[in-house]
Amino acid sequence: MKRFALAAAFAAALAAPAAGARESYAERPDVQAFIGDMVERHGFVPSELRWLFSRVRRVEPALQAIEPPSAERPRSWQDYRAMFVNERRVAAGLRFWSAHRRTLERAQAQYGVPASVVLGILGVETFYGRNTGRFRVVDALTTLAFDYPPRAEFFRSELANYLLFARDTGADVFAARGSYAGAIGIPQFMPGSILRYGVDFDRNGAIDLQGSAADAIGSVANFLKEHGWQRGGEISRPATLSGDAWRPYLAAIEPSVPLAELMRAGVQPQPPLDPQLRAALVELETPGGPSEYRIGLQNFYVLTRYNRSTFYAAAVSDLAAALERGRKSAAQEPGR
Repeated sequence: MKRFALAAAFAAALAAPAAGARESYAERPDVQAFIGDMVERHGFVPSELRWLFSRVRRVEPALQAIEPPSAERPRSWQDYRAMFVNERRVAAGLRFWSAHRRTLERAQAQYGVPASVVLGILGVETFYGRNTGRFRVVDALTTLAFDYPPRAEFFRSELANYLLFARDTGADVFAARGSYAGAIGIPQFMPGSILRYGVDFDRNGAIDLQGSAADAIGSVANFLKEHGWQRGGEISRPATLSGDAWRPYLAAIEPSVPLAELMRAGVQPQPPLDPQLRAALVELETPGGPSEYRIGLQNFYVLTRYNRSTFYAAAVSDLAAALERGRKSAAQEPGR
C-alpha cells in the first residue's frame, strides 16, 4: 500500500492550532465518507487523512469570493482590460521574457505556442509570479469541497487530486499556498491540471509551479497544446457589424460555424480572413459604452479552456500583442 508522505506535514503542523471552536472537518460525516472513498480508491491511510482534516481550517474569504458577481453590477470590458493590459504589466512581461528567453523559445518550438501567449497568461494570472495567492491550498479546497454545495463535486475532485499529487511527490500537504479556489503557482493551475498537464520543464525531476519559471512556462504551453492550440494560427480578429442577422450567433464561443456564414449575417473581419475558417462571434461589453466585437478562432477558444471567460481570452491576447510590440520596439532601439 502506498502511504501518504506526511512526515514534513506532521512536523510543520503540530505547532499550528487546530480548526478552533468550530467542529473539526475530521469529525464531519461527509468528510469521513470522503476519507473512506480515498482509502478505497487510492490506498490512503485512514489515520493520516483523519489527522490531516483535523488540522484543516475553514476559509471564510474563499466562500465569499466564490460567489458569482451581482447581476446589478455587470462587468466592463474596458475596465477589465485596463487591469491587465497596461504599461506596468507589459514592462514586467518584457523583463520576464528577457530573463527566460531560452526557456520560452524551447517551449514555443516544442509545443507550438508563441512565447508572448504564454507570457500573456502568466501576466494575467499572477503578474509573472508576483501574486500567486495567500491561502493554504488544502484549506481552500476543503472549505469549498464541503461548505459550498453549488460546486462541491468539482472541489472534492480537486481536493482528491491535490492529495494524490502531494502523496506521489512527497510534498508537504500544508505548505502550498494559492488562490481562494485552490489554484497553485505562477500559472495558477488547479491540482487536476497539474496532474494532467504539468511539465518538469527544467528537468530537475519534479514539477514545481510555485518556484520554477521553467516548469510554469512548459506547463502552460503544454496545457494549450493539449486543448487544441493551432501552431501558427491566429487568435481573433476585430469585426464590424451591419444589420441584425448576426445577433443569434452571440450564444456560443466555440468556433462552430464557417466564417462565410457569419459574413452573410453582416459580420466582417478586419482585415479579411479566409471565409472557410470556422469561427465564433464574440461580444466584449462595456456598460454605458459601445461593445467591442471580435471573430474568435480556434486559438481564442483554447484560451477560454484555461479560464472560461471571453474577457479573459481577449485580455491574454491583447497583452500578448502588446508584449510582441514592446519586444520588437526594444530590438529596434539604437545600440541593441
